Amino acid sequence: MKRKFAAIFPVYLLSLLMAFFASCAQDGDGPLDVMPNGERIEGSGYFLGATLDSGKTLHLISDTLYVTLSQIWSFSNCSLTSIDLNESVIDSQFVIAPKINIKVNTDDCPAPMYRPDTTFKMVLKDLPSQVTHVIVKNDVDSLLDSILLRRGKLQRDTFSIFIDSAFAVHDSLPLRTKESPSILRVLDSITPQKFFWRTLRANCTMRVDMCNEVVADTIYPKSWDVYDTALVPVRYACASSDSVYCLNTKWEYDSTALGKVNERLDTVWHMSTYYVENIPSCAMMNGFANNGGFFYNSKATFVRELFVPDESESSCGPSTKKDWIAYRLESYNVLTESADGENKTQIDSLYKVWKSATVAPDTLRADTTESK
Repeated sequence: MKRKFAAIFPVYLLSLLMAFFASCAQDGDGPLDVMPNGERIEGSGYFLGATLDSGKTLHLISDTLYVTLSQIWSFSNCSLTSIDLNESVIDSQFVIAPKINIKVNTDDCPAPMYRPDTTFKMVLKDLPSQVTHVIVKNDVDSLLDSILLRRGKLQRDTFSIFIDSAFAVHDSLPLRTKESPSILRVLDSITPQKFFWRTLRANCTMRVDMCNEVVADTIYPKSWDVYDTALVPVRYACASSDSVYCLNTKWEYDSTALGKVNERLDTVWHMSTYYVENIPSCAMMNGFANNGGFFYNSKATFVRELFVPDESESSCGPSTKKDWIAYRLESYNVLTESADGENKTQIDSLYKVWKSATVAPDTLRADTTESK
């Protein structure tokens, strides 16, 4: 009886499943409509981000501009019909306000496009002379990105400037090279410093020759740590000649034999070095390179790309002054005055120092090579 039931049960279960699916089947089954009753709805999508880029540090009026819209929502890949950039000029701004146009219908879209990106390419030309900025907005009038437009040309020059050895002497500062461009080095401040040290006894384990008399030879460190007490080993040398008393590798130090703590007074000199140049009015430095740094009593080569504005250009800078620029070599940045006037006192003081600084001897400005 049990064997008969076991044989009949699978057939019974299969019949129940077939009956269940048959009861659910209706004519016209298939994919659900995207919109009920085949309606078509037209409207606007949106995008969450936008960037402007010409691929250059300084954006000229003739540059190609790339407008990238990111995270676009358009319902599905069948619904996106077009993207309008909607360009307009408002005061000094060239405004781009993209609009995502969509039309939703009954088309089957099995692969929806979820937040894609797209990039538009445009050439900035024939813009009114008052336009100084390009901005891109979203559909709620929020600014997403902007770039500054300039009218003019880029001029690249290579300069070789002789750096006299006097630049390494603190007492000679402030000091500068001749003409323009020039190198200016100034002493910003002096900080008193106190270092601590104590002697450490050194014993020779292998003497090379005999001396009738020896004297202490204290080996001071090349650098000092203000947060630590330096241990200064006290060795011995022959007093009568330059003969070697002990092999250099055969000194043994006794850390249990330390002298009293001593003070060493010193000063820390804070200096800054600038590349300084007279520039055309309202020009600005677009690129700068010091190939390999520079050494005293030798030539240093600098590559500088300068933006020279057209006569019609209404924007100015950014530069240190309207016709003068100072590039700090230690921090690799142009010293500029901010919109709220910050750094103005420092800039004015530096300009006066440059005008009055002593010109280093034996300076030379080599021939300039220019490429445009």
